[in-house]
Amino acid sequence: MMPAIKNNALKLLFSMFLLPALFSCDRKKDQTPSAHKNPNEITFISLSNIGGDEGDYKIIKVTKDSIHAEVGITARRTHKEWDSAISAHTWKYLISPINIKDLDEIQSSPSKQSVDGIDETFQIRTPKKAHIYVNSYADTLHYQQLKQFKEQLTLIIPKEYR
Repeated sequence: MMPAIKNNALKLLFSMFLLPALFSCDRKKDQTPSAHKNPNEITFISLSNIGGDEGDYKIIKVTKDSIHAEVGITARRTHKEWDSAISAHTWKYLISPINIKDLDEIQSSPSKQSVDGIDETFQIRTPKKAHIYVNSYADTLHYQQLKQFKEQLTLIIPKEYR
């Protein structure tokens, strides 16, 4: 049987340089400040409208420092994207209507895609949990905060992505 590394010099090189490099990558992961994050802090919000006869879609993803928007029609093979950086002030403005304590109370409604309808889907992430809502506009008691987020978002993104 032949050893995987035949030359002793190569064995030494491997153990001296490559092994410590591999283990140092693991240590960097352990040192990330993720353990110190507020578990109820919003870190990501997406809003999508997907469905219809031709496969229409609008997807908007917002993080603390950027907005990414996509629109298209699958049947026509059209697709456009837009990206923009945002300030910490803009992020706070966008998430200000959302009450973390109410997120577990928001109710989704059945999908409308099966009858060529368009589904509105929100995803709100915190370090602790991902909240996903489909057609939650029927929940008139709790939807107001999501509606207000949408209204504030329309003031920031270009018209063709609203």
